[in-house]
Amino acid sequence: MKNKPFSNYRKRVGTLFLLLYVISTTAMTLTSCNNENEQEYKVAVCDWMILKRQKIGAFQLASELGCDGIELDMGSLGTRDSFDNKLRETHFQELFKEKSSEYNIEIASIAMSGFYGQSFVERPNYIDLVKDCLNTMEVMNVQVAFLPLGTGCDLTKTPEIRPELVKRLKQAGDMAAVKGKIIGIETSLSAAEEVKLLDEINSPGIKIYFKFQNALENNRDLCRELQILGKDRICQIHCTDTDGVTLPNNNRIDMEKVKNTLQKMKWNGWLVVERSRDKDDVRNVKKNYSENVAYVKTIFQKQ
Repeated sequence: MKNKPFSNYRKRVGTLFLLLYVISTTAMTLTSCNNENEQEYKVAVCDWMILKRQKIGAFQLASELGCDGIELDMGSLGTRDSFDNKLRETHFQELFKEKSSEYNIEIASIAMSGFYGQSFVERPNYIDLVKDCLNTMEVMNVQVAFLPLGTGCDLTKTPEIRPELVKRLKQAGDMAAVKGKIIGIETSLSAAEEVKLLDEINSPGIKIYFKFQNALENNRDLCRELQILGKDRICQIHCTDTDGVTLPNNNRIDMEKVKNTLQKMKWNGWLVVERSRDKDDVRNVKKNYSENVAYVKTIFQKQ
């Protein structure tokens, strides 16, 4: 009889702890679900397109344009053996990081835009170029690289290069995966063909860097292409069309529909403004890019 009150007390305490555990677990689950359902889109510009390729002034200009970040290029390639890359030097690494912090402009991705005019399958030192990019990503704490499959790498025109291209992309992707990085490739293929290409490459380090312009210029349904690729195959998006008019005046893109599509796919991430410049005022960086960035933010970041 003497132990009964203590026993009842223990039961009440045990019940209380159980109730608190259930409440806390439920709260954590709800918070987790809410976080998973949150859609977060950030807007960046390409430093080479705003005429600031690997220039420290890119951060201030990106801030003036209203951006959240920039896509930082590796530097020109041309006939060089390697990229004209300042970021191999500690001095520039620290300087770029300081400016990124000062202007609150993140580095969304690192671009190998030199391959717009180079053939990835013809470069004998492609491994060294990929290593240079991955090292730059590592020191600048960036997760995604952009690799355009430009000159000589259009599989719709030169299908015979496919085995060599797949082999090289597999190597590059595996190198990236070891470092926990992603190389996003831009191709001229349809989304269905890109799925096949990714399956053939079979590397977790290679994904698609989707570009609106490619779908639009080939008369493909932009939103359907996104759906075919799916959330997990797209690492970043160049959310612009070819030059002609700025995005607010572009009738080829239903940006609200694009946003709804991406939300249904549960894709979120960086939307990088590359082109969509006014053809009659192409070099007016502030006009073209401030209009484009403001428009994308109006659609994707509205409350």
